[in-house]
Amino acid sequence: MYKLVVFFLFSVISTSWAQTDTTDTGNYLEDQFYVGITYNFLLDKPADATQRSLSYGLQFGYIKDIPLNVNRNIGLGIGLGYAVNSYYTNILGSDTANGIAYTILESSDVYKRNKIETHLVEAPIEFRWRTSNTTEYKFWRIYTGMKFGYVLKGRSKFITATEKISFTNSDIRKFHYGLTFNFGYNTFNFQAYYALNNLYDEQVSLLEGDSLDLRPLRIGIIFYIL
Repeated sequence: MYKLVVFFLFSVISTSWAQTDTTDTGNYLEDQFYVGITYNFLLDKPADATQRSLSYGLQFGYIKDIPLNVNRNIGLGIGLGYAVNSYYTNILGSDTANGIAYTILESSDVYKRNKIETHLVEAPIEFRWRTSNTTEYKFWRIYTGMKFGYVLKGRSKFITATEKISFTNSDIRKFHYGLTFNFGYNTFNFQAYYALNNLYDEQVSLLEGDSLDLRPLRIGIIFYIL
């Protein structure tokens, strides 16, 4: 994982240095790097399932800005990034001889943490509107589009006072996609991601028989950097 992150950062820096139009102020580009943090909700949970602790997401990446008009305030963004998302719930996964089984932890069960964590390569595609120009660096922006993700690794972790259980989830859906909406002014911007498919494969279900049709909703802030 670390080699992938280093390679990605090297590629981003190399691409940035290779741009040839930075000396022409009339051909400026906007918001080419991004860093974001989110709170992760899970929609369509089973009746007794709840979220606990801070389910968080972290992402960073590079977006190629492609202006679509003469004023360069309308554009298209196509990017590549990396994301880590954690979901803390009372849905316990167990790695058994017959595969991964899920059950709901009771309120009387004592444990410190129970989560599933995913690492993804992401490809955002954005339609971009902004109030920027060649001299104004503080401006309003509305970016909307889609984000596609491929899960490199998924892992469950369950921690009590006396034990720690961790295993790789083979039942997490590999390919993810959803709608994105980013809005803000200057440095701080609101971001939202609404998944259009489930976190798990279709056949995953609880021991009680309910299907685990969990869909992520991520809401937070995002920082754009030239």
